[in-house]
Formats: sequence, structure tokens, C-alpha cells
Amino acid sequence: MTRALAEAARKLSPHSDTARLDAELLMAEALGIDRDRLLLNPPDWTVPKRYWTMVDRRLAGEPVAYITGRRAFWNIDLHVGPGVLIPRPDSEVLIASAIEWFDRRDPPRRVLDLGTGPGTLLLAALDIWHGATGLGIDSSRRALSYASANARRLGLEPRATFHLGDWASGIDEPFDLILCNPPYVAPGAELGPGVAEHEPPEALFGGEDGLSDYRRLAPEIARVKAPGGLAAIEIGFDQADSAAELFRREWLDVRLAHDLAGRPRALLI
Repeated sequence: MTRALAEAARKLSPHSDTARLDAELLMAEALGIDRDRLLLNPPDWTVPKRYWTMVDRRLAGEPVAYITGRRAFWNIDLHVGPGVLIPRPDSEVLIASAIEWFDRRDPPRRVLDLGTGPGTLLLAALDIWHGATGLGIDSSRRALSYASANARRLGLEPRATFHLGDWASGIDEPFDLILCNPPYVAPGAELGPGVAEHEPPEALFGGEDGLSDYRRLAPEIARVKAPGGLAAIEIGFDQADSAAELFRREWLDVRLAHDLAGRPRALLI
């Protein structure tokens, strides 16, 4: 098994910046165990034939999360598949910022996730604040089917509702916490290997300058954010000034949250 992992990582290294991690995640999935067990107490089993099929799929550019059908985010594990945006560590800045905000205040009672995808931000928030209920909105029926299934599997279905919709259009109630990871990639921007080829373009690209959806979101955030609440909205690392200005035009106070590399990654409103 050690040799198989090394060989897979060697094959993947020209195609992935995380070749060893990819090899380990695929092996764990092929064996039906978690990665921690693979690393700490590997079973003395024959390497399954399907492992090399999975490696070949990764060599063709398919994301690991689509191959395994799952992706960890914050403290939850989400099922994902083709046609659904894969949760990313960058988005955890939104959850961390919300925890910091409500640490000094009453916990949120109502949570809104705009562009929920497979339920990523909403379900992470509901897993943290057990007294909260939430609404996830997405324009993709496929994404919402994953979100609903994830809520059931995580035991959060009684507190999570999902609707097909267009951002906050038609919503007329206030929310204590609003989370949003809108499409913000501009045409020609460099993406990771396989991203543009496999992930849904409508969840990635934000118009000619990457700001189209922020222009639509700004007045809606001003309308549905409860007094004393927080809206945490993900941005591209080079969009801090341009995106923030759109919300300031709605007379909203805007701060920035940064990722672990010190780059602006979210607007806090």
C-alpha cells in the first residue's frame, strides 16, 4: 500500500499541487476508511483495482471531490457531485468571521445562505448554532438536491429549508446571519487544474469584471440583514476595494476579513 501511494503521488505530481494528499484521499475512499485511519493505522489489505481507476480519473483532471463524492468543510462532511460547486477552505473565513462576531452577541436565530450549493455555509452554521434555523437559496435544482440530502444525512433537516430562487428576491424577513459565496471569477482569470472544465460555470464566473452578482446583492443585503446582524460575503483576493464600494453605496458599513495568507477574502457587513 505504501508503494501504491508513492506511485500514485508520482503520477499525479505533474497534474496536481496536492498529489500526495490526492493519492491518500483516493486510497481511503477505495478502501472504505477515513484518511486518518489510512495514515495512523493502515489496514493490511490488497490495493483495490478501483483505486487505479480513480487515479486515472484524477489524471484526466476530474476533481477529487467528484471522484470520492464528498468534501470536508469546517466540522461537517458534505456529499458533492458534478454540477455542484465544491466547497473550498477559502470559504471557511466566512464561518470563522461569524463565530467571532456572535461570540460577543446573542447567537443568530435565523441564517440565510445565498447561493447555498450543496448546503455548505448554511449547514456548517446550523451545526455550530443549535438554536438557529436557516434558509438556503440557489438557482440550481441539482445543487438544492444535494443540499437537502446533506441536511438529512447530518440530522439538520428539521432546521434547514432550501428554496429555488434568485439571490434574496422575494424574501421579506430579516436574518441575523447572511452567508454568501457568489460567483466572482472574471473571464481570463487563472483557475486551478480541472476547475473550469468540471465545475458549474454559473457558480464560478461573475460577469465581465467578476462583480456582476455583487451589484445585485448589495441592495438585497441592505434589505434583509437584521439590525445588529452580520453579512459575510466571499470575494476574490483582488476585489476588496471594488466589491466593498458597491455595498458602501447602499450606506452599509464594510470591513474585510483575511485568509491565512493575509489576503482579503470576505466582506463583513
